[in-house]
Amino acid sequence: MDLDELTHEGVLYEKLADNRVRCFACGHCCPIGDGLPGVCKVRFNRGGKLYVPWGYAAGIQCDPVEKKPFFHALPGALAYSFGMLGCDLHCAYCQNWETSQVLRDPNADGAPHEITAASIVRQASARGAEIVVSTYNEPLITSEWAVEVFREARRAGLRTGYVSNGNATPQVLEYIRPWVDLYKVDLKSFNDPHYRQLGGRLQPILDSIRQIHAMGFWLEVVTLVIPAFNDSDAELTEIAGFLAGISRDIPWHVTAFHQDYKMTAPDNTTATGLLRAARIGQAAGLRFVYAGNIPGRVGDFENTRCPECSALLIKRAGYRILSYSLDRGCCPKCGLAVAGRWRES
Repeated sequence: MDLDELTHEGVLYEKLADNRVRCFACGHCCPIGDGLPGVCKVRFNRGGKLYVPWGYAAGIQCDPVEKKPFFHALPGALAYSFGMLGCDLHCAYCQNWETSQVLRDPNADGAPHEITAASIVRQASARGAEIVVSTYNEPLITSEWAVEVFREARRAGLRTGYVSNGNATPQVLEYIRPWVDLYKVDLKSFNDPHYRQLGGRLQPILDSIRQIHAMGFWLEVVTLVIPAFNDSDAELTEIAGFLAGISRDIPWHVTAFHQDYKMTAPDNTTATGLLRAARIGQAAGLRFVYAGNIPGRVGDFENTRCPECSALLIKRAGYRILSYSLDRGCCPKCGLAVAGRWRES
């Protein structure tokens, strides 16, 4: 199927001289000449207009919201996830590379399947999902389509979310803010040269995290802990300190790397390494630190405890909720209002 046919004129751009345009969907802010794509390979200039992905999905799955991971948003809810093709980064360890890198890597074989926004939402409702999430590829570069889907989702009474690398712009965040409830950011490193290896820059991600929080999205942050790449005590301390400086209530998920795609040299992250990272987060003052991807081996870091009285609020095993004690978002023991997006009853 020709991807050029599954497009629509975008909104997130401005016109420049000589039929050029500037795209504002991600932090690259690509100036794009007539007949050319942006860095993401899926947003392109045709005759001085920016065309963007529309009307398809390359992957759809219904999972617990904890898998995204969101731990402070409707625990136990099903999230109906959809993704498209393309990405503005090219991480060597990408676990969704068959769709995200399909236009860069001839070995990737992700394919689009035509679908309407209404069909996505009908399928989500039929599965009993409470949340619709744009994920798998980078949702920022397909924001116009995500908003189309989320309009339908809101009409059906569903919540919405982004699972993103966070390489945003003020323009795209303003555009999606009325339609997106939950926002997960992968903060991959606190080292700009490392980010450049992945195809991005550190500063736009840091700026976006600050803005996402300030704009009132529910924000959770994930760092995939990769041995010899971002797992030094110093770098993990910088990440945790940065997040705590914005809000100590931002949940920080440190997750285990496993060899994937082109990154096969580092060892897989051990439980010991993950526990070290989680304790660094606690020492930096973060109130909700979680260790993921190796359930049963990280002790209490799968669970949510009250930061005031230490009462066990949510007990988890992997993505399963074993017990839930919050009372309308408050600790039943001391009454503290716990940061998150909880059910009202």
